[in-house]
This record gives sequence, C-alpha cells and structure tokens, in this order.
Amino acid sequence: MNVTELARILRINPQDLKDLLPQMGFNIGQKAIKVDNHTARRIIKEWPALMHQIELKRAAEDKEREAEAADVEIIKKEINIPPFITVRDFASRTELPISKVLGELMKNGIFVSMNERIDFDTAAIIGADLNLDVKALPAKDEMADVKEEKRLDQILRKENKKEMSGRSPVIVVMGHVDHGKTKLLDAIRTTNVVEGEAGGITQHIGAYQVRHHDQSITFIDTPGHEAFTAMRSRGAKVADIAILVVAADEGVKPQTVEAFRIIEAAKIPYVLAINKIDKPGADINKTKQELSTQLNINPEDWGGKAICVPVSAKEGKGINELLDMLLLVAETEADNLKANPGAGAVGTVIEAKVDKGAGPVATILVQNGTLRVGDQLCFNNVIYGKVKALKNYKGEIIAAAGPSTPVRILGLKILPEVGDMLEVGEGEKIKIKKIASANSAINKAVTAKEDADDQAAKLNLIIKSDVLGSAEAIEESLMKLNNNKVRVKILSKGLGNISEGDVKRAEDSGAQIVGFNVKIQPQTEILLREKQISVNLYTIIYDLIKDIKGQMQEMVKADLVRKDLGRLKVLVVFRTEKGFQILGGKVLDGQIVNDTLVEVLRDKDIIAKGKLVRLQSGKQNVKTVAQDQECGLQYEGSPVVQAGDVLNVYTEEEIINKM
Repeated sequence: MNVTELARILRINPQDLKDLLPQMGFNIGQKAIKVDNHTARRIIKEWPALMHQIELKRAAEDKEREAEAADVEIIKKEINIPPFITVRDFASRTELPISKVLGELMKNGIFVSMNERIDFDTAAIIGADLNLDVKALPAKDEMADVKEEKRLDQILRKENKKEMSGRSPVIVVMGHVDHGKTKLLDAIRTTNVVEGEAGGITQHIGAYQVRHHDQSITFIDTPGHEAFTAMRSRGAKVADIAILVVAADEGVKPQTVEAFRIIEAAKIPYVLAINKIDKPGADINKTKQELSTQLNINPEDWGGKAICVPVSAKEGKGINELLDMLLLVAETEADNLKANPGAGAVGTVIEAKVDKGAGPVATILVQNGTLRVGDQLCFNNVIYGKVKALKNYKGEIIAAAGPSTPVRILGLKILPEVGDMLEVGEGEKIKIKKIASANSAINKAVTAKEDADDQAAKLNLIIKSDVLGSAEAIEESLMKLNNNKVRVKILSKGLGNISEGDVKRAEDSGAQIVGFNVKIQPQTEILLREKQISVNLYTIIYDLIKDIKGQMQEMVKADLVRKDLGRLKVLVVFRTEKGFQILGGKVLDGQIVNDTLVEVLRDKDIIAKGKLVRLQSGKQNVKTVAQDQECGLQYEGSPVVQAGDVLNVYTEEEIINKM
C-alpha cells in the first residue's frame, strides 16, 4: 500500500505518519514510498491503541518538561491582545520564553509554530494555565508597530554621532487606486511594472532606487486598493517622505483621504503629485480646491505650505520637477536622514514569501548599518538564519547593502512577517519540528471556538497565496465582511501551490479553497475532482473579495415580511369542490385584493390557510373590494370554509438583507 494512501485512511499527514511509526515499532524508513499490505493492515488495526500510547508518552514528556521549566518564574500579569495574535507576539507580550508558550499549546492539543496565529479564546485558555489575565483589545492593536518604531529610535540614539552620515531619503508613494502611482514610478525608473501586474493594480509592496543629480532616492510602492490598508500603513512607517498621488481628472477619492490620514499619523512630510494632467478632463485647480476643502491641504501657490507638482506619468512630464522637490524636502529633513554604515544592520521586512527553490525569501529595507553576506539575522532574539545571498532591486547579486537600501535576502530558515524588524546579532535557536516547514510557519490555526448563541451562517475558507503580504491583505479584507448574519471563517492560511493536504483539510471541514497567484499541483487536480472540492484561483485581490462577498450575500436568508390587507366575513358558500370553494361575503375592514394569501378564522382560531385566486363584485372580475362592500371570491385550499367564518387577507414579501 502507498504510504500516502495509508496516511489518508488514518487521516494524518504522510510525513507525520513516517515520524510516528518508528515510535510505534514500525520502522518503514523516512524515504519509504510503500508499505506491504500485511504491515499496513496491522497499522490500521492497531492505530487507535498506538495513538493512545503516544498520547500517554507525550503527557509524561510534558510533565518532565514542566519540571525542567519550574525554575522559570511566571509573574501574574494582565495583557491585552487583539482577536488574533502570532505565538511569538503572544510570548513577547507575556515576557515568557517562546518554548514555554509552545509547550503550553501542545498540552492543549494545539500543534502550531511560532509564526502561526492563534485566536483570542485559545490565548485566554493557555494564558490561564500560565497564570495570566488575558483581555481583548477593543480595536486593532498597534502596540507591536509602536514597539518596532521605538526599537529603531533606541538603536539610532545609541550610535556615535561622529560615525553617522547622511543616507538616501526613503519615499513612499500613496493614493487612490488607479490614480497612477505605479505608472509614476514607472516613469521615474523608465521601466514598465504596470504590465506585469494583473489588472494594472499593484499587488505587492516593492522597493526601488533611482539616481537624480548624483543622489540616490529609494522608493516604496504601496498598493492603492482598499484591500491593502495594513500593508500601506507599514509602508508609511519606514518612509521619510510621502508622495500623495491625486488624479487631475478624478480629484480626491476615499482612498486619497485614507492615504493622507496614514501620512499624518506617520508624521512625515509629503509632496503632492497631481497626475494625469494630459487627460481631457483634467482640472488642476479643481483638484487643488478639493484638497483644500476636504483635506485642509493648501498648495504653495495658494498661499499654503503644501508642495504641488503637476505631472503626467504617461507622457513623462513633471518627473524631474517632482524629483527636485523630493530632494529639496530631503535637505530640510537632513538631521533625520542619518545612519551609521559601520554598525550591525537593522532593517524592516517589506515583503516575504516562500520560493520553490530558495525557501523563505524576504525583502528588507536596511535602516541602519550595513548588511553583508554571512550575517546572522534575528527577530525578537530568535535566530531567523544567515544571509547566504543578497540581491538588489534589479535582481543583481551584491556583497553588502547600506542604509536606505532595499535588498532581497536568501538563506533564512524561518519566514518573517511583513513589518518585522530584523537585526544582525546572536539569538536563541527554536527547535520545533513544525518550524522546519516554511509553509507551516504561516499556516493559520484559526479553529476558533464559536459562541453557543452565534447563529450566523459560516463560509469556511482555506487560503493559499504566493506571499505573506497578500495573505494578510486578503484576511483583513474578508474579516471586514463579517456581520451577525454570515461570517467568513478562515480555517487555514498558507503559502505556495494548492496541495493534497489542502484538499484533505477542505474535505474534513466542508471548506472551499481560495488561491491567489498560485497554481494547483497536477496530482491535486485529480483529488479535487474525486472529492468534489470547490476551488477558485485569482490574480486580482479585488475580484477575490468581490466573489466571496457575493457568496456571503447568497447565504444571507431573506426576511418574510407580512402585510395584512383586510378581513371578510363569509355569508354564503356557493360551491365546494376538491381543493377550492366559491364563497360570498362582506368586507369588514381594510380591502380585499385578488391574488393574495388567506387565513380562515373560526371562533378566533386559524383552521386553514389558502389563496384568493379570483375576486368578483357585481358579477364583474375586479382586483380590489373596499370596506362594507359585498363580493364573491374563489378560495383555493382545504375546503373547510363555512358561513360565519372570517377570512384574513394578507401578502408576504421576501426582503433580502443587504450586507
């Protein structure tokens, strides 16, 4: 029997099966592909008892670990966390060793890595075991970002001023979707990135460098679509100056406002680039008027302080003037644009992904010091790996990267998250088997406990994406769609192509698989058809969000709204047949309307329900009969109506609940 087939029968990952079998006395070998049928039958038969023994063994090992860790002092304290938090962030806030937190999770049957996220309920349970009072934050927590910013400030303050020198300014480009941010960078770099992005919408954060008047300028291109709010916020926090792009033919849009608020919160200077001045509908003065009235931004030529540069990214107009203005602003910020190139490197992760051949790959912006091949990088005192190779924004191999340089790192053992600050130095190694898999390092264990009274419909999803930034953006956008009637429940979130393991998870949980910029492995396609699992692939996040929202809308149950029209007293029964009756009566109140629903009341009790399918007054077919008038009607339903009964006439309308 094939090992994969055996694992599927036992509902376990094939690699986990290979790891467990030696402990159970079956030494089939790590490279084994097949197991003889006799051994396979023995394993299947003895599996429940063997698993029970393993659990007992693990429990004994847990007690042993507890005894060894008894010397770690656990201080009872109160911590506040968001609805979802990574294990390492949880450990950081509790000031406990990551190994201690992971051990506590294992005791509760939760096998996750330090990079995986746990929900609030899980954190509260293990927090109680660790003598902690875990409380939920009312809103999105920004403490981690603040901590990272303070960390960089602390590093720079400790540097010897004499050893510090000027560095290139880092520029962030922000604005509303399709207002030409990437096209503007396109014109600056004289390359064409837009054609490489699906739908012309930037999908990932990128960083690039250009030279102007013999000075280097680093640009960070943040996606402009609303799905990328979190990524865009991070982009502003590593930048020195912002370019706020506004299209001259469209003016201020919702995401223009949002981008400006992020710039304000980051407290960085900005330059306005009024783009698309080549378009027939362009109106620079109207755009300036909207900026003034809606955002209180007053351009310099209107007596204000905001630098406005009209540009046409398409035709290349105004680009040099924009770069001149950026260098001018950089001169005024010269005191803040200093770093020590001789120090150990510190940089913020701009993008992270798993490369099929290279493993975990991260793009970082070096903010202090010089990063070199061979340097060991750490985050939160945990070793993430050594730099095996460095590539600049052009993809060229380089030996070192100084301050303000965006660089791609190869050689990491653990995949960092976007926004993490990596430092060169020593740290502790985390020997957790799950971390060996780069994909499992971001696999999201969100098997959250649902409240007993939560009656909302659930749309179970398994998400696979190419890079972490996209996965974060998708998750954040989908969570915003949740309401009290229908919710998205993300059961798993991972990187890389859709695999057989994803299909198994989808089958076990009744979920559908959503892929972004990934493919389906050939052997997986067969399994998908066999198991009839729904899978959808996307290249534009906006389309993904739109489709999921549509599915959620279909799951929202319509409300039946009843409208009472009038009452009629039955005076005579003219005819009774199987399934219908011809009746005569007088309207007591309201009005009687043809083609409506009817309740038959006798002594105030409802004895039957039916339909009014024909209405006559004065031997003429009519649509309505008013109060105090007599009429004849055809009643369809159980033929039980008698003289003296009262008919309640009403309608029911389905009201679709809009999300």
